[in-house]
Formats: sequence, C-alpha cells, structure tokens
Amino acid sequence: MPVAPVFPVDPRLLFSLASGLAMLSWLALAASPYRASWSHRVRMVSGLLVPLLLAVIYAALFAATGMAGGGYDSLEAVQRLFAVPELLTAGWLHFLAFDLFVGAWIAERAGELGIPHLLVLPLLALTFMFGPAGLLAYALLRVLWRRRLVPQPG
Repeated sequence: MPVAPVFPVDPRLLFSLASGLAMLSWLALAASPYRASWSHRVRMVSGLLVPLLLAVIYAALFAATGMAGGGYDSLEAVQRLFAVPELLTAGWLHFLAFDLFVGAWIAERAGELGIPHLLVLPLLALTFMFGPAGLLAYALLRVLWRRRLVPQPG
C-alpha cells in the first residue's frame, strides 16, 4: 500500500523550477566554448553545482516519500514508484541531473581534444533530448576525431 508522501513543496512546482534551471544550464553550456575565459566557471556551475542541487532535491524527495510500495526489481514495481507524483518528480530530477552532468563532461572532454564547439553543440542537443544517445554520439565523434577522420579546421 503506497504511503502518503510528506513533502513540503508541490511536485509540480519542483518539476517546473528544476526544468527551468536545467534549461538555463544547458543554454549556458551551449553558449560557452571551451577556450572562452569564463567557460570553466559555466561548466562548474552548469555541470556540477546545478546537478548537485538537483541531486539534493532528489534525495529529499525519496527521504520524505520512501519507496511508496514500489521498487526496482520489476517493471511493475518501478511503475508503482512513478505513480506517486513526488517520486515521478524525483525520477525527472534524476534525468535532469545526470544528463546535464554528462553534457558538461562531453563539453569538457571535447574541448580538451580540440573539437570545435560547433561540433559539440549537436552533441549537447542530443544529450539534452536523448541522454545516452548523446553520449554514444560523443564516443563516436571522439574515435573519429582521434583518427583524424573528421575534417579539422585550419
């Protein structure tokens, strides 16, 4: 039997605020080429501090709500988790935090390899929309870049 959640903030409000913060962070990553003097600070805030804030809220949602009769041992158990608005919001925060962290990691690693920011932008968009697909695309681009199969400027 699901337990009635005790969380002081409406999950819809958390969803909206967290989504807006994540969107601002993605836009900041997209607007900060690796070599820009301020890009390190943007990646620190967008790729580390914002995901950590989302992680704190995620943990607080689970601490206040518990597992609500759900679990991770079957699809049905996960479905019971997501039937509780607070835990559905926690699941969304999980995606926001991890995808943003991975996007910042991609931007950082691509910059270190000298991959132009214009080639990184589609990776960021793909990671934003389809997380693991963006990571996969980065892995492919990295292999091609290292083998010099992707044309390099200059």
